[in-house]
Amino acid sequence: MPGGGFCKLPNGSVVVALSLPSPVGDGSTVRFLVHAANRARALTRLRNLGLRAVYLRGNAEPPTPDEITAVLHHPDGLLWRANQNATAELWHPIRALLRPAGHG
Repeated sequence: MPGGGFCKLPNGSVVVALSLPSPVGDGSTVRFLVHAANRARALTRLRNLGLRAVYLRGNAEPPTPDEITAVLHHPDGLLWRANQNATAELWHPIRALLRPAGHG
């Protein structure tokens, strides 16, 4: 079951965190972080990348302060990492997840 949440920043923008099934279809879960002007735009950014069934229902899993810092310091404002090894794995830009197989 997807989970997620959001945090409104002092400047009015939001950071949305969502845990979704991996788009590569390997059965794992991926945590996405999106920085946008509002929640609707954050979800639209994910939908435009091909993650069509993305909805935010409630605020059960809001982004942690470390997650907020990570996404604010990334130029794209859109990061991901696998949930299983969240403590050992660094955040990746969205390009790394959506890159076609075989391209390094």
